Amino acid sequence: MFAIVTIAGQQFKVEEGQEIFVHQLEANEGDNLSFDQVLLINKEGSTQVGTPVLNAKVNATVLGHQKGDKVIVFKKKRRKGYRVKNGHRQHFTKIKIDSIAG
Repeated sequence: MFAIVTIAGQQFKVEEGQEIFVHQLEANEGDNLSFDQVLLINKEGSTQVGTPVLNAKVNATVLGHQKGDKVIVFKKKRRKGYRVKNGHRQHFTKIKIDSIAG
């Protein structure tokens, strides 16, 4: 059984027991979250597709917050002596999918 759900503006294909990284959520470690923007549910071969969403929920638990790998942002204009080097680390929240109710 899997579902396609919108979490923090992105769509994820999730299954029960799966751990995923999503963009940082305003929740503390150990909190229970519920996502109601479920777009599709597949249960043993039968598929339900929402128009645009289904009346279902995906429940998850926050496992913690982490930072992603560093991405180097380098800007340069040739022959002008202009060089700027910056780094960026995206913040992520690790969640575990507990149940898909639909």
